[in-house]
Amino acid sequence: MTSAESSLPRRADEGGRHGRHRRGGRRRGEQLMVPKAEFQSYYGRPVIKPPSWEARDIAGYFFLGGLAGGGSVLAAGAHLTGRASTAKAMKVSSLAAVSLSAAALVHDLGVPSRFYNMLRVAKPTSPMSVGSWLLAAYGPAAGAAAATAVTGRLPRTGALATGAAALLGPALASYTAVLAADTAVPAWHGVHRELPYLFVASATAASAGMALAVGPTRENAPARWAAGLAAVADVAVSQAAERRLGMVAQTWREGRAGTLLKTAKALTVGGAVTAAVLGRRSRVAAVAAGAALLAGSACTRFGVFAAGTASAEDPKYTVVPQRERLEAAKAETAAAETEKG
Repeated sequence: MTSAESSLPRRADEGGRHGRHRRGGRRRGEQLMVPKAEFQSYYGRPVIKPPSWEARDIAGYFFLGGLAGGGSVLAAGAHLTGRASTAKAMKVSSLAAVSLSAAALVHDLGVPSRFYNMLRVAKPTSPMSVGSWLLAAYGPAAGAAAATAVTGRLPRTGALATGAAALLGPALASYTAVLAADTAVPAWHGVHRELPYLFVASATAASAGMALAVGPTRENAPARWAAGLAAVADVAVSQAAERRLGMVAQTWREGRAGTLLKTAKALTVGGAVTAAVLGRRSRVAAVAAGAALLAGSACTRFGVFAAGTASAEDPKYTVVPQRERLEAAKAETAAAETEKG
């Protein structure tokens, strides 16, 4: 007997050889013994194809893009408020981050020409197309802002470039969440509303951490406030995301993803508290808080990536929520028909 045959429901009465029907139908009192339904996919294989992206490249791309975008916003604020040292450091760090981010993306694509080919068309409905054009527009703006800040030349051009990078920064920090949520991966698509906010909070934490680490203590008040807001938002949005995911939230709490996301929360909250309490006066504390915030943001991006991979590899996270939604829709339809009747 094959495994498929052995899994078929049998009669409680085994008198009928190999499940053969008796003449005259079932005997009185005969019952079907059906085992409790358990989900199984075809040979246990995933229902959807897991992401083919490399975690080092794409999760790193997510983190570095957020650091660059958030850093440009803080750089513009520092520029406007006369915090020249912090503004220069953040402009340079944003340029470095977006350069590394683009390198990670090109490395994952395998062939550099693929990135250029994506710029041949502009497709507003495609997050990848929008992201490619964002990178193409943000990179030169960040480069001009950093170059003028370092050389001290063309201050008006530098101010315009700083403003342009700051305007594009939030979109650069959050579009990768839209890109991930646009897939069929349960742990990403299920939180398509919350994921952009989580990525913005993570980007804010990273850029605040960078400002604390590279800027002088006398200029770090905005960074300390940004770190506190980022920590509160990170915790709140993460909890909202897990509530919405239902059973799929197991992928956010368990395994490698669970370890990374728990570590991210501890580092982000710890860094924000350290910055608020000690970062105002102690340079060492400010640097330590900045390092914790940067590490926490990186753990968030890698943790979300790992959760997505885990949810795609286990077929139950794809099928069970679909069945639950179908049953809920049937129940709503039945209730509506009952009210009409």
